[in-house]
Amino acid sequence: MRIRAVTADGDLTLGQNGQNYYQNSLAAVGLAISDRLALFQGQWYLDLTAGTPWFTQVIGYGTKGLYDQMLQGVILGTQGVLAILSYSSVEDAATRTLSVAATVQTIYGTTSTTNTVTTGGFGYNFGGDFGN
Repeated sequence: MRIRAVTADGDLTLGQNGQNYYQNSLAAVGLAISDRLALFQGQWYLDLTAGTPWFTQVIGYGTKGLYDQMLQGVILGTQGVLAILSYSSVEDAATRTLSVAATVQTIYGTTSTTNTVTTGGFGYNFGGDFGN
């Protein structure tokens, strides 16, 4: 598994003679989980089916149990993930955000990820944090 590293602000790192990749590591899997959760289904013009169905299965739809099951499926479907060891999601109505935290067993060891998405309207703001 090889994935381009990002800055603290979530921007891609470029240059560095190809040394700016996470490869076969916990950080690679953590970033892949964050990327999968960050991509809204229909957002990538080359594959409109790719991504997490935030607007059709999470935001304003179903119950917490249903969307938690779907989000866990997204995490489990990430390359390198073997199992979810712990999972939680918390919706904050005041800030209109949904925070998802998971500790996962990967082929490289155990890592944690925390991701927050703003659920209000189309002006979403997504940030991810992934562990080592």
